[in-house]
Amino acid sequence: MSDSYMVEPDVGFIKDVMKLGGQDLKKCYQCATCSVACPISPDTKPFPRKEMIATSWGLKDRLVGNADIWLCHNCGDCTTRCPRGAKPGDVLAAVRAYAVTEYAVPKVLGKMVNDPTKLPILLAIPAVIILVMGFLSNMVGLGWLSFAPSGEELWQASYINNYLVDIIMIPTFFFAVGVFALGLKRFLADIHANALLEGKTTQQKIDPVGFVQALIRVVPTIAKHNRFSECGENKERATAHMMVLYGFIGLFIVTNCFFVAEWVFHIEGPYSQINPIKWLGNIGGIALLIGGGLMIAKRLGQKEQTTSYKDWYLLGLVMLLGGTGLLTEMLRLGHMYNLSAFVYFLHLIFIWALFAYTPFSKLAHLVYRTVAMTYQEYSGRK
Repeated sequence: MSDSYMVEPDVGFIKDVMKLGGQDLKKCYQCATCSVACPISPDTKPFPRKEMIATSWGLKDRLVGNADIWLCHNCGDCTTRCPRGAKPGDVLAAVRAYAVTEYAVPKVLGKMVNDPTKLPILLAIPAVIILVMGFLSNMVGLGWLSFAPSGEELWQASYINNYLVDIIMIPTFFFAVGVFALGLKRFLADIHANALLEGKTTQQKIDPVGFVQALIRVVPTIAKHNRFSECGENKERATAHMMVLYGFIGLFIVTNCFFVAEWVFHIEGPYSQINPIKWLGNIGGIALLIGGGLMIAKRLGQKEQTTSYKDWYLLGLVMLLGGTGLLTEMLRLGHMYNLSAFVYFLHLIFIWALFAYTPFSKLAHLVYRTVAMTYQEYSGRK
């Protein structure tokens, strides 16, 4: 008796993918040009043709838990060469956006992050949290929120105390880590189950040690953005992506250094402009602005590929984080303390949004794609 697979189309899934940027899906007539054109598609069971077919049929379970949708880097080669204008790259990007929302919980928050009408609410949440926590600290005598501090040399902490910032941001960060942990546990189980079903692997269980070893081998590829460099249409995109990636890494290092300095060594700011950690922070902020600017310019110049709200949300967040961070410092150095404090307040809102909403936004690609590439390396599928 031969193996069989029951096809159960999910029409709602098809409509959702089309709303998320895959609106040209139905133009596909399965010619396989996309799989032939893709420079990074594996020789065995190449993408994205099979994903285009599965999406057209509404095979949600076979797609959402499929590692191959993450191996696609949306180069644009397949979209440019598609004879029907089905835009396979955009369809897979839409499927990835759907998968992020599917794996992250609570789902209601994921839907809000991808809904432009909910953006004011999402940004109001951290603003309210900061103000309420600040007023509460003042009521108990801590005085962590001040609207008119005194002194000749003021800085951000004179208005919004660093301890107030830390007790708000640290739980938010670990909330995001928890959301990612729960989502990745399901995701990894699903991609392994699908790989077994499709014959991409014969191992019944994932070996944790072997998987970690595969991750170590994959990290250099991610760090160098080798896959982006193999693309034809958007090869130069690697530079912008690397600038944003390393900008975030640099700022993460700076944040942790200042956290240790304050909580362990009790060293308060403001720090000297020649401090090497301060230099790293400035370079990280500039890298975000330049990288984000290059991405926006590229998006505006693309006619074949679709730029959806989730793309603009991420690009906007990158630019606002880098811009408000550097502007806060420049205004302080210019002795415009009140304006500096207001911009810093906006900066904190964007930082909180980065932590809290990343598991539900396009930035989650960094995590899910890393796991998918690691699984590909682990399973030996080249």
